[in-house]
Amino acid sequence: MQIKRIFTESRAVSPVIGVILMVAITVILAAVIGTFVLGLGDQVGDTAPQASFSFSYDTSTDDLTVTHESGAAIDEARIVVTDGTTDTSWDETDDKIQAGDDLVIDLTGSPLTGGETYRIVWTSESGSNSATLQKWTYNA
Repeated sequence: MQIKRIFTESRAVSPVIGVILMVAITVILAAVIGTFVLGLGDQVGDTAPQASFSFSYDTSTDDLTVTHESGAAIDEARIVVTDGTTDTSWDETDDKIQAGDDLVIDLTGSPLTGGETYRIVWTSESGSNSATLQKWTYNA
């Protein structure tokens, strides 16, 4: 007779367990989505700016001129021109490198002979990301 009573019993805990499971799943999904969104927010601030630069070498004066041709204005503290051994910082009065701004690197005493490569390297404010914005190799 007890078997018949088990099958006819109308009380159950499954609705309570179902609600608890749904709340748990919702909380877990919210945490995962929140972490993903916040993680993307951090990366947006660390993306390299889009800018174009040109290089011009004057053999008579041994001056290498780097010109910001177009693109985003960039904080000068974030930019370095490097040949792999020597870093040259940009020096602007308004702290922003904008289209038309030049950097002249005096190479007197160590003129370019051919094959030297210069890079314009951007580093994020946090220092966690860096990118080469432009690369130039001198062909004699």
